[in-house]
Amino acid sequence: MQSISRRRFIRVLGGTTFTFAAMPDLARAMASKAPYSGVLVEAEQFADPGGWVRDTQFIHEMGGAYLLAHGMGDPVANAKTTTTFKEGGLYSVLVRAKDWCPGEWQSPGRFKVRVNGKPLEKTFGESGKDWGWEDAGTIQVQPGEMKIELEDLTGFGGRCDAIYFSKNYTGLPPNDAIELPKWKDAVSGRSPLPSQTLDFDVVIVGGGMTGCGAAIAADSQGLRVALVQDRPMLGGNASAEVRVHTIGIAGKNADLIKRIDTEHYPNGHADAIKDQVKRDAEMAKTSVKIFTDHRAIGLEMAGGKIASIDARETGTGVITRFKAPVFIDCTGDAWLGQWSGAEKRYGRESKDEFNEGWDKYGERWAPKVSDNRVMGTSVLWNSEKSDKAEPFPAVPWAMPVAKKHQAINGEWYWEYSDNRLNQITDAEQVRDHMFRAIYGSFANAKKEPKNATVKLKWVAYVGGKRESWRLMGDYIFTQEDAMKGTEFEDAVVEETRALDGHYQRKYDGINVDFLSEAMFRHTPRYYVPFRCLYSKNIPNLMMAGRCFSCSHIGLGGPRVMKTCAQMGVAVGYAAAMCKKHKALPREVGKMHIKELRGLIGYA
Repeated sequence: MQSISRRRFIRVLGGTTFTFAAMPDLARAMASKAPYSGVLVEAEQFADPGGWVRDTQFIHEMGGAYLLAHGMGDPVANAKTTTTFKEGGLYSVLVRAKDWCPGEWQSPGRFKVRVNGKPLEKTFGESGKDWGWEDAGTIQVQPGEMKIELEDLTGFGGRCDAIYFSKNYTGLPPNDAIELPKWKDAVSGRSPLPSQTLDFDVVIVGGGMTGCGAAIAADSQGLRVALVQDRPMLGGNASAEVRVHTIGIAGKNADLIKRIDTEHYPNGHADAIKDQVKRDAEMAKTSVKIFTDHRAIGLEMAGGKIASIDARETGTGVITRFKAPVFIDCTGDAWLGQWSGAEKRYGRESKDEFNEGWDKYGERWAPKVSDNRVMGTSVLWNSEKSDKAEPFPAVPWAMPVAKKHQAINGEWYWEYSDNRLNQITDAEQVRDHMFRAIYGSFANAKKEPKNATVKLKWVAYVGGKRESWRLMGDYIFTQEDAMKGTEFEDAVVEETRALDGHYQRKYDGINVDFLSEAMFRHTPRYYVPFRCLYSKNIPNLMMAGRCFSCSHIGLGGPRVMKTCAQMGVAVGYAAAMCKKHKALPREVGKMHIKELRGLIGYA
C-alpha cells in the first residue's frame, strides 16, 4: 500500500491548485488558522432563504456559494436564520459582499443586514468593489440566540457570501479564494478532513444529461455508482433551472435516454419543470447514489491515477471523499481533468492544424492563428402579459450593454462570449453581462405602449454553457471526421446533426455583444470513437459530454445534449467493462471494444 507521504492531495479553489504531502499536517494547520475568534454565519446555510436563491456556480472563483437576490426588479423576501453567541460583548460586524455593477449610477445589488430586526446602518453591495469584506461597525451582543436577516433593496442581483461577528477584530478575514475556504473551515469548527469516505465502483462528477446517462448505464450493469452534482437538481442545461430542450439523436440508446430526456418545448419554457419531475423520478428508480448540492473541490492522485475526489456539501460545508478505481468527468468544464493534470485544450485551433473551417464565415470557424474564443453562455428568459399596466424600474446600469436593443423574450442566441474572458474563471462576469443585456433590453421594450402590460415572468440565473476546456484522448474528433462520416472501428456514439458553431453578431444594425448567430456545416451520419472518451494521460479517467476529446469545430455537432447523453451511456458501460475485466479504459478500448459496442447496441 502506498504511504500517505507518496500520495498527492490537490484541493482546488479559485482555479488554482495547492497540494499537501500529508493530510494530518493539513488538519493541524487548519486547526490553527483562525486569526481571531468570532461567530461566522455563511449565507448558503441560512435556515430560510426567503426569496433569495443559492448560487453555487462560482465557488472555485470567489471562494464560496452565496445567496443571490434574484427578483427581476422586485425586492425579494428576506432571508432569515439564527445563530448562537456563547459570549456577550461588543462585536465588530463584517459582511462579505460584492458590488456586481459599479459605475456612475446607484449600484443595483444593494441590500441590508438586519440583526434582531434592526437594520445595520451600512448598505452593502455598493462599495464599487468585487467580492470582499466590508466593515459594518460594531454592535452590542447578548449571550444566546440572535436573529439575522438579509433585506434586498432592489431585486436586481444583491449577493452575500458570509457575515462574521468578531470580538477581537484586528483586520479583515482572508478574501483570497484559496485561503478563504480554509479560514471558514477553521472558524466554523468544521474539520478540514472529509467527514466520511465512501467507496464505489465508479464515481461520476456532473449530473447533466451526460452524467445521468452514464449513471443509468453503469447501474444497469450492477455497478455501485456515485453521481456527484453541484446543483440541487439533475439535468444540467436541460434542468428546470436552465430550461434548454434536448436535441440530437439518441442513437442506439433511445430507450435509456428517453428516461431522462425532455419534450421539445420552447427554450426557457416552464415545461422544463415537468421534465425535471420525470427525470428525478427515473433516476430514483435506480440504485445510483445521488449526491446533489455537492461541489467537487479537489482530488487525490496516486501512481499517476485518481485515487479519490473530495466534494463539499453546499448547505453544511461538510466534505465527503469518494473513492473508486475509475472516474468519469461529466462536469462540462473538465474539472477532474484539469486538477489531475490531464492533457487539455481551450479555444479555437488554427485553420491549418486540422485543415478546418473557411467557408463564407472565414475566420469565424477557425482563425489563422489559434486563440481563446469559444462558444458562449446563454441566459434564457421570458415574459407574460397581465391585465393591467406593469411598471419596470429604470436600469441605467444596464444600458451600456443593452444600448438601444429592445426585447421581451430571450432564446438560445442570447449568448455571450468574449475572447478576453474565460468561460470558467470569468463565469460570474459572463452571467452578469447577460443580466445587464436582459434587463436593459426589456426596459427599452417597455417604453413602447404596446408592451405596457408585459412583465418579466422568468429569468434564469444559472448560465447554460456550451464550451470551455476539452480533455484530450487517444484521438481528437475534428470537422473532417464529421464531414466524411468516418466509420471508426471503436465507434460508440452516432449523430446526424450538422456541425453548429456560434459567433457574436450585430442585430438590427445595433452593435451589441450578447446575441449570437449559428454557422452550420451539414454532414452525413457521423460517429465518435471510444478513444475520444478516455484521457490520454490519466489512465483511470474517462470524460463525456462537451469536454470530450475534440477540436473546437469538432465540438459543434456532438455538444448537443442527446449526443452527450450517448457519450455518457458509452462510458457508463465502459466502467462496467473495467470492473469485469480488471482493466483500464484504454485496455477496454483495445481488447474489449466489441463487447462494449455490443452493450451499447452495435452488432
